[in-house]
Amino acid sequence: MSTPETSRFVRLRVELVLEVDDTDAVTKAALQRIAGDPDLPADERAHAESAVTEDTAEALAYIVDPFDLVSEVPGIELAQASWSSEHIDYDPDSPDWDLDEDDAAQDEENGLG
Repeated sequence: MSTPETSRFVRLRVELVLEVDDTDAVTKAALQRIAGDPDLPADERAHAESAVTEDTAEALAYIVDPFDLVSEVPGIELAQASWSSEHIDYDPDSPDWDLDEDDAAQDEENGLG
């Protein structure tokens, strides 16, 4: 559904909760990605290596790239992306982790709920 008033830009929100079973493997993958970046200046490379070695969440932020998620989707071009990762306390049985909760609130704001 496209009309002249409809923006061509779409915000895609994705929230993932990942369970890390092997921190060494995650760190190693992040270090490999950093090592494979020829455009990364030496001082930034040293900082990145230190960050991913000290914090698994930082390592994941270096591995997971939004461009990788959409680069092969036909008909789109990534205009802007930001992402972060953090350690969290997670209880899948807690109502605080109802992933549809944000969607329901957004639907109500848009008069859809």
